[in-house]
Amino acid sequence: MNYDELISEAEQIGLIVKEKPLQSADGRILNNKIVIRDSLDELRKKCVLAEEIGHYLKNAGDILDQRNTSNSRQEDRARTWAYDMLIGLDGLVSAFEYGCQTKFDVAEYLDVTTAFLDDALKKYKERYGIVVKYKEYFIYFYPCLAVLKK
Repeated sequence: MNYDELISEAEQIGLIVKEKPLQSADGRILNNKIVIRDSLDELRKKCVLAEEIGHYLKNAGDILDQRNTSNSRQEDRARTWAYDMLIGLDGLVSAFEYGCQTKFDVAEYLDVTTAFLDDALKKYKERYGIVVKYKEYFIYFYPCLAVLKK
């Protein structure tokens, strides 16, 4: 899914997406309006938009103060939703089946930034541990990403 397709999905659930110059963040959401920093490249915009949609679907209220543990948990929930939306275990398996060999190949195949992929892999390692059995695959998150078919 590319950035324009993700905008269409956001609009289908009632969100309004605009691009504007932002000073302190790459994306913001207020009620049903999402603003994405206009100077970002399209790949980064897509990753930011996915997270902002996650905030809309998974969060409540103003969570800007990340010193508050409830707010930081909500931030984590939105990011995790974005990782699952754009990557997920199915995406990792699909990248393996496609022939991706490096995390750079995987990021390009999944159309996400390498930083977004790295963050997702850290989250998946927290969630699943070093390895997870998924369908007929074993997905390793440590010491590096590896997918093996049973």
